[in-house]
Amino acid sequence: MLAVTILGNNSALPAFDRHPTAQVVTMEDQIFLVDCGEGTQMQMAKYKIRRSKINHIFISHLHGDHYFGLIGLLTSMGLLGRTQDLHVHAPAALEDIIGLQLKVADIHLPYFLHFHPLGQSSPEQGPPPEQGPPPEQGPPKTPGVLLRETKFEVSCFPVVHRIECWGFIFREVRPFRRINPEKARQHDVPSSFFDRLKWGESYLKKDGTLVENEWVTEPANKAKSYAYAADTMFDERIAGYVHGVDLLYHETTYLKDLEVQAGRRFHSTTTQAATIALQAGVQHLLIGHFSSKYEKLNAFELEAREVFPNTGLALEGVTYRI
Repeated sequence: MLAVTILGNNSALPAFDRHPTAQVVTMEDQIFLVDCGEGTQMQMAKYKIRRSKINHIFISHLHGDHYFGLIGLLTSMGLLGRTQDLHVHAPAALEDIIGLQLKVADIHLPYFLHFHPLGQSSPEQGPPPEQGPPPEQGPPKTPGVLLRETKFEVSCFPVVHRIECWGFIFREVRPFRRINPEKARQHDVPSSFFDRLKWGESYLKKDGTLVENEWVTEPANKAKSYAYAADTMFDERIAGYVHGVDLLYHETTYLKDLEVQAGRRFHSTTTQAATIALQAGVQHLLIGHFSSKYEKLNAFELEAREVFPNTGLALEGVTYRI
């Protein structure tokens, strides 16, 4: 399962019962926190998100509405008795900020906090490579890949904002072939070889006969994917990074009549986000990061749908299943 729960969908100022940016991505049995604006803990409690299930936190950039809730969450986890390691993936400067906050408060976390600075790989990477079998254990070997386990992968890509800022892609990793057990038995393929069949291998019998993979397998369902494009001005390169994902979240701070203002403030409009979705060939577009100047949000959805019909609003408390 791959799903996204919106905890905060507003921009810098909380307004109209909307909160700064925070999301929870659920993939398999893992829960990932994406950005952590002020009030994230309260939203997690409200929507029954278990802190103890979060082992990786991804912070896109160091504007307050995307990380001011983090230090409170980290200390609360300690007060609640957390002992398992926690990983934070964020711009490098955040490590010193967290360290100073803990130092001046004389706080000693009862768990180990691993910090992973973003941007250590080449920022001009293209879209992630085609999926394949899980690699050997060790540091990621693909530029831009932050985390890879047997069933999922998380990578980052650069966006254009006033300061260093990153987007994230969450992808399932699954075999690209599905076994047809009856055909496999007909060709005397042992069940011990089935896992290798799933990854496209053919089976060589002891007598030298080759059983072609496509004789005993079928194409599997496409792996699901979610892309989070954090605060950014309109940048067509994003379409390349997120090409073909099932669900794209893209900020839409302003309606289309404020395109000039959006560019000056390194943000995007409804039609610009929809244009990225159209160019990227994504299945669905989710828009958020609404300016506090807008009380009603209907116009955001209407404008984006003029360009990309399969658009929805990122509404707080709603879980979007992919």
